[in-house]
This record gives sequence, C-alpha cells and structure tokens, in this order.
Amino acid sequence: MGGSFARVLRRKDVVALAFGAMVGWSWVILTGEWIHTAGALGAIAAFVGGGLGIGFIGLAYAELASAMPYAGGEHVYSLRALGTLASFVCTWAIVLGYGSVVAFEAVALPTVLDYLIPGFSALPLWTVAGSPVYASWVGVGVAGAVLMTAVNVLGMRPTAVLQTSATLGILAGGLLLLFGASLHGDLSAAAPFANGTQGMLGVLIMVPFMFVGFDVIPQSAEEVDLPERDIGRMLLLSVVLAVAWYAAMIAGAAAGLDAQALQASKLATADAATAMWGAGWAGQCIVLAGAAGILTSWNAFLVGGSRAVYALAHAGMLPRFLGRLHPRFRTPHCAVLLIGALSCLAPLFGRRALVWLVDAGGFGIVIAYAMVALSFLVLRRREPDMARPFRVRHGALVGWAALLVSLGLAALYTPWSPVALAWPQEWGIVLAWSALGAGFYAAARRGLQPASAPHRPEA
Repeated sequence: MGGSFARVLRRKDVVALAFGAMVGWSWVILTGEWIHTAGALGAIAAFVGGGLGIGFIGLAYAELASAMPYAGGEHVYSLRALGTLASFVCTWAIVLGYGSVVAFEAVALPTVLDYLIPGFSALPLWTVAGSPVYASWVGVGVAGAVLMTAVNVLGMRPTAVLQTSATLGILAGGLLLLFGASLHGDLSAAAPFANGTQGMLGVLIMVPFMFVGFDVIPQSAEEVDLPERDIGRMLLLSVVLAVAWYAAMIAGAAAGLDAQALQASKLATADAATAMWGAGWAGQCIVLAGAAGILTSWNAFLVGGSRAVYALAHAGMLPRFLGRLHPRFRTPHCAVLLIGALSCLAPLFGRRALVWLVDAGGFGIVIAYAMVALSFLVLRRREPDMARPFRVRHGALVGWAALLVSLGLAALYTPWSPVALAWPQEWGIVLAWSALGAGFYAAARRGLQPASAPHRPEA
C-alpha cells in the first residue's frame, strides 16, 4: 500500500481525542433525565460505579495498545490472540458501532440550531418511522458531514487541532455551569436519591455507553508521538476525566434547578445555567458547548472508524483500495471517504431510524470489547514474555473483570433484557451487517494469507 502514518498526536491531542469522543452531546441533553431517575447523588454514584466497570476494559486496552501500537487496535490484538476469523468479527463489529455514531452526529448537529433558532425546522420533505425529515436539517447535516470528512482527509494534524479546539469549547461551557453553581446554585434543595436502587440501576444501564470513545486511542496508535507506555496512561486518564466530567455536570444541573424544573426541562444543563446566571445567553453558551461535543464525537469516531476499515483492508479482509494512505496527507483517505459518505446520507433518514442504527452499533461495540478482553487473557497466558510497556497489575483479575463487564453489557441487548434491541428494525440491522461482513470475508478468504498485516511483523 505504501507510505506510513504521520506521528503527530501529542499528549493533549490524545486526551482530547478520547475525552471529546466520550462526553459528546449527552451531558447537555440527558443530565436532567439522570437526576430525575436517580437523584443527584444517585446519578453520580451510578456514573462512578459504571466508570469503574469500564475502567477494567480500559486497563485491558491500555496494556494492549502500548504493547502493539498499530492502527486498527482491536484488529491487531484479536488477530494475534484469536486468529483471522475472530479478528474480522471483532473489527467488523466495531466499524458498525463507530459508523453508527458518525451517522447519528450528522442528525444531532441540526438539533442545536433548532434550539437556538426559532423556526429552524423548515420545509418538511418526508417522514421515516414517524420522524419528520426537514430540508433545513438535511442541509446542515450534509454540510457538516462534508466539512468533517474533508478535515479528516487533509491530515491528522488539522483533525487534532479541530478536536482540541472543540474540546476547549466543551470545557468552557462546563466551567460556566460550575462557576454559576458555586455563586448562585443551591444543592440543598436537590434530592440526593430518587427511586431507590431501581433509580440508580436505571441510570447505570445508560452509563457504559456514555464512555464509549476511549477505544479511539488504540485505533490511531500509529499516529501517536509518545512513548508506548504513555499511550496506556493517556487512555486511562481520559476515562477518569470523563467520570469526573459527568459527575460535575450532574451536580451543576442539580444546583441550578429544583425537582419540578428538572422534570420539565429538555436541556437541564442549559436551563440550569440560564437560571443561575439569570440570562438566556448562559443557556445558549451551554448549548454551543454541546455542539462542540457533537463535533468532538463526530471527529473522533470518524478517525476510529476509518482506521478500523483501513486495518481490515490492509490485511486483505476488505477491498484493498480502502487500505491506501494518501501520498501527501498520510491519511487513509478512501476509508475516511467511505465513513464520511455514511454521515452524508444519514440526515435523509431522520432521527428515529438513526436511533435504531446507534442501538445496533452499541451492540457491535460491546462485542468488540468482549473480544479485546478475551485477547488480553489469551496473550497473557500464551505470551507472558511479550514486551508490555504498560503492564497491568493483577492481569488475570483485570482480564476476567473486563470480559464479564463486556458480556454483561452485551446481555443488555438480548431479547430477555428490558432494553433489548427492537425486532425487526435493530436486529435487522445487526443481521444485515453480519451478512454483509460474511460476504466480504468469504471473498477475501480466496487471497487471504494466514499471517497478519504486512506492516505489523510483531502481530
């Protein structure tokens, strides 16, 4: 395929990539629901507990990413530990997850303008699954998709600049909320717990999916300009920062709105900022910070998805042209364009259909998590002397905990779970994606070598 990635990501870039992927837009739109469901302290406790569970998965990723710092993360680990078929299943699953998030962000972006601009939803085109599609939403979503795709084609450096700048925008909004809470907020009136254990579990179910995104670091490991040991450290730091962020936003919203206002609010953090500062501009600043979160998630998962596709193509498991690097920009431009095209099409299908896609994609992500945890355990047993610049203590305990957490998350999607994937829409997406992957894999097997990707001799 020729060429190699440019190593341009420094510490702040790596943390911004993962942190920005994790916090996204959810802290603006869902905080009120979390507090209403479990109370302020209950919601914070759920996030801390869920963060600890995700931390086990993060530890497994941290060790493997430091030991094998190659693009396509999951593909490399599962190939070395579990073989070709398992590697394809693992990586194909996470491509579905990343692609679904990228597609959804193209629909989420217009929601910001809909909040800020009265009458923005104009010129209805059609309805998909009961969700109207407006020409104004399509125009903004497609324009955003084209811009994000172009930035990612032009190089990892401009991609990192965009990510870091947007992450600073998120932090500015969060600080505005917390500063307002310290001056004008009142936590004494907030209910610390609501609905008992059931309330905390209701938030805990949602928590793990708020942390999806730390795994983007391993996808871009060949572009990180740091010692291998620091890759693992930055990955874990990003998880800790995300836990602290969600806890702080919950506390800030609870300090600004009483129980009745929280229940009535659609954007609790924005409404809390407006109430505490006594001015509409404060709430608008929070919404703009949320828009920055849409950009960071969009950008990060476009990076992750394109690198996963690149890794599969480079190993001969997808069409070879998807494994090419641009001769000037040193990006997997064909893979970026493929993922970008998905986000360009997404606004045509409306919010409801995209929710189905995101739910199905979440199932793909936790399947990949489970296979990474299994790869961690297999390599610890099979290759105990493999160089591990970031070596996790109590490896067996961490590996089994990561595997059990991943399988527990996967069980949430199964038919006996109260939050199972919907039939036939969401399961239909999973089955169609699986069938498409089976076709690609069968075609690739004719010329596929049993070894690993040619530029990864250690794998």
